[in-house]
Amino acid sequence: MGWVVLLPSYSYSESITPFFGTTPNAAANGLSWDMGNVLPEPPGLDINGVIYSYTIQKQVEDSVTVNVQNENALGTGYIFRETDEWKPGSLGGTGINKVVPVIPNIPRAAWGDGSIEVDGPGSVTDPTVVYTYRVDPCFDPQFDPNCPGFKQPVPDIPEPEIIDVTEIYNAADDTIDLERETCSEASISTDCKAREENEEKEKSEEELEEEEEKEKKDRKERLEKALAEADNSAMFAQALAQSQILANVNAATNISSYYSTSIPGGNYKETVVLSDKEMPENKSGLRNGLAQQLLHNQMVDMQYK
Repeated sequence: MGWVVLLPSYSYSESITPFFGTTPNAAANGLSWDMGNVLPEPPGLDINGVIYSYTIQKQVEDSVTVNVQNENALGTGYIFRETDEWKPGSLGGTGINKVVPVIPNIPRAAWGDGSIEVDGPGSVTDPTVVYTYRVDPCFDPQFDPNCPGFKQPVPDIPEPEIIDVTEIYNAADDTIDLERETCSEASISTDCKAREENEEKEKSEEELEEEEEKEKKDRKERLEKALAEADNSAMFAQALAQSQILANVNAATNISSYYSTSIPGGNYKETVVLSDKEMPENKSGLRNGLAQQLLHNQMVDMQYK
């Protein structure tokens, strides 16, 4: 007996109605398998049946037991186990096909590794194990507004961070030599004059001017840099707040699902039936046309009178 194995669909349906599917052959690569590689990933999936088949290979006088099973991933023992007893007298090369419903449906998380276990002097060939499953889209109530327990999302708009300009540039950090500034004025202090004389001896007037120009330039560059960074930070904070507001508004307005439907149609046959295939001549139209032609001829003749 041949089996038709439906390949699973891993895409969600836009409907909130539960949908069903089947897995590929779990035993295609051997008599043991990892359910993580067999079952699809959508949340809300549970198993509602196991379909399997194989051919037993044994001697007529032998007794063989075959178990198709899955371990309990959430505990000990097996979450599913179906046993076939092949007693003495049964022929080798006999095939078996079974459909085992799982009642109630068991969630995906409980299904551990699966296997076909043979106990006795025998073996199985051509094994096929297929799991039928159901997916409930409303397992997550936020999947659709019509799901029970759905809560209207409220956009969480964070407050933009305001950057204090003083954290970037603090004028108090600039060091000022008050004594030198005081001495640069018309000071009558003897010590100040003596210090100025010593500095003049150590440095020329050109060096002093260069230092002053460099200090002014450095202060100007630091101030411009601080103002530019403060302006960029404020603009960045404003743009970030606007983008977050738009993203949350879009998320709030795009939560509704679109539904597709089909409109019944077809060919609409003509219901009007013409009794005559040829249309009769319009005598009234002929008379009207002849009268207009006569009037036109009269108007033309009047030009030559």
